Amino acid sequence: MSEELQQNPNPQQEEMPFAIVQGLAMTSLPKDLYIPPDALEIFLAESFEGPLDLLLYLIKKQNLDILDIPLAEITRQYMVYVDLMTELRLELAAEYLVMAAMLAEIKSRMLLPRPEEGLEDEHDPRAELVRRLQEYERYKQAAEDVDDLPRVNRNVFPIEMTIPDLKVVKLPPQVDMKDLIKALGDIMKRADNYAHHRIQSEPLSVRERMSVVLGVLKSESFTEFTSLFTIEEGRGGVVVTLLAILELLKQSLVEIVQTETFGLIHVKAAGQSASNDNSQ
Repeated sequence: MSEELQQNPNPQQEEMPFAIVQGLAMTSLPKDLYIPPDALEIFLAESFEGPLDLLLYLIKKQNLDILDIPLAEITRQYMVYVDLMTELRLELAAEYLVMAAMLAEIKSRMLLPRPEEGLEDEHDPRAELVRRLQEYERYKQAAEDVDDLPRVNRNVFPIEMTIPDLKVVKLPPQVDMKDLIKALGDIMKRADNYAHHRIQSEPLSVRERMSVVLGVLKSESFTEFTSLFTIEEGRGGVVVTLLAILELLKQSLVEIVQTETFGLIHVKAAGQSASNDNSQ
């Protein structure tokens, strides 16, 4: 237990000073302290930037049509606010009084009787005021839209960072000989898949095909011309067979007959006499 607790077993909290002046703690206000009445000023949320702003506020507050303003009621409410401002802030009352005078003038012009002949040509005394209110409302809305846009250091905070100067040293990879041999083997296997295989066609002999055709034909019956060709042999086989038949026809060893135009062609081996004449 400390010495202070031993000397004062029941400690009490002292009064906190509200200010320190020249090193002295002030716990009570001086009796000769004078606070002027205007030292404390309270700003309300509904503050207006000018007479048009106040007039537009009064119109929107009562949901009135800006094109058909009831001047009597609006002027009355406007003058109440001007009287309040005159009591609180005299330096701002002048510009509002100009608008009050304009409202009074428009109200008086509307109360004056107008001749019936000039009703069509007479303009509404409120037209100029309505135009100014609409123009002010557009500019005010544009200013609010601009104010709602994101701002730097209010809505958006840029990030700044410094990147240290790093020197990157690329080391060559460590490759083992076994890995190289394995990779080379894989390449050789893939190369075998792309190897080209050349297929050589067997040479066809016209003389040999003549012997085959003569072996098929008979002298006592006709054979259809198309049956002598083998489609599986391709174009080369068809050409060799045709040349063999033409050569046999040239040597009078076969006979070709067609009974009608564009009809079927039949072939048969020539008779014995034709063979003997050819041999002589």
